[in-house]
Amino acid sequence: MTWRWRYENANGGEVTDRPLPREVFPSQADAESWLGENYRDLLELGVEQVALLDEDRVEYSGMSLRTE
Repeated sequence: MTWRWRYENANGGEVTDRPLPREVFPSQADAESWLGENYRDLLELGVEQVALLDEDRVEYSGMSLRTE
C-alpha cells in the first residue's frame, strides 16, 4: 500500500497549477502525521482541503485544512 494526499481547492477540485509536495507514505498514520506537521504550509500554497488516497482508492475526502 502507498498513501498520498490529493490537494484540493475550496470546491473540491484538485489543485494542479502549482508545485506542491508529492510525498508518498507507507501507512495511513504516517500520511496523517505528515499532514499535521505541514497543513499550515499547504494553506499558504492555496490548498483548502485534502483527500487521502490509498493507491487510487479514496479513504476520505473533503477534509478542510482550516481550524475554524
